[in-house]
Amino acid sequence: MNTRKTMPAFVRFSALFLAVLIAAMALTGCGKTETQAGSKTITVDIVMSDGTTTKTITTDAEYLRGALEQEKLVAGDESQYGLFVKTVNGYTVDDSKQEWWCFTKGGEALFTGVDDTPIADGDKFEITLTVGY
Repeated sequence: MNTRKTMPAFVRFSALFLAVLIAAMALTGCGKTETQAGSKTITVDIVMSDGTTTKTITTDAEYLRGALEQEKLVAGDESQYGLFVKTVNGYTVDDSKQEWWCFTKGGEALFTGVDDTPIADGDKFEITLTVGY
């Protein structure tokens, strides 16, 4: 006579489901209580006539636009070439005064827009309010 009891099917299924769920959470990082920082830290100096504001951004973005938008530092108009930046750190340029934003990296002119400027850990960018075309 067999006295061994078997678990009902729904209990076996529930235990299997729970084991798979725990394994999936461990593999994807779900359930972590700590906040993970981005893989890159960049510095952005916003230069205006009344002074310079420095922002340090930690991000996983590949391009400058992603990092700046992550911090809500830029806004503008979409064009066929990407984002035409009109607002930086809350200040919108005045076209009637021929104002525009000049983007540089380490003091050197950028020849790409924010959509196409790759970023690496430790990069330093400058965004300067410029007057005159």
